[in-house]
Amino acid sequence: MTVTLMKSKIHRATVTEANLNYIGSVTVDAELMEAAGLFEYELVHVLDIDNGSRLQTYVIPGPPGKGDICMNGAAARRVHVGDRVIIIAYCQVDIMKAPEHRPRIVLVGEGNARLSVEFGEDSRETFQGPQEGGG
Repeated sequence: MTVTLMKSKIHRATVTEANLNYIGSVTVDAELMEAAGLFEYELVHVLDIDNGSRLQTYVIPGPPGKGDICMNGAAARRVHVGDRVIIIAYCQVDIMKAPEHRPRIVLVGEGNARLSVEFGEDSRETFQGPQEGGG
């Protein structure tokens, strides 16, 4: 038996472009994709921190080192330039190996520059983003 677990995520990236006329997908800087272990055309979930929307699409690589995060096609109506997003991929893990599974977490900063790559939940202690609502 298998269980679906988080494989990796790119945490708090900023959308740099929205292209309604593109066929679909989310374009992600190739270096961020590699850091997160994402494959071209892999299914990802995009969570918009600013407006709460969630969608699923597939990922394609953008030019490396430019920090591009571009919402393409219909997704461009729900996630906009300047929005902060979390891009998550999932994987199937044998239920007996699930306790040892550690997802890869890519933390990004200004200009979507990679700050660090963490493994597992310990990353909660290493990154404290801005708190919403003053608390």
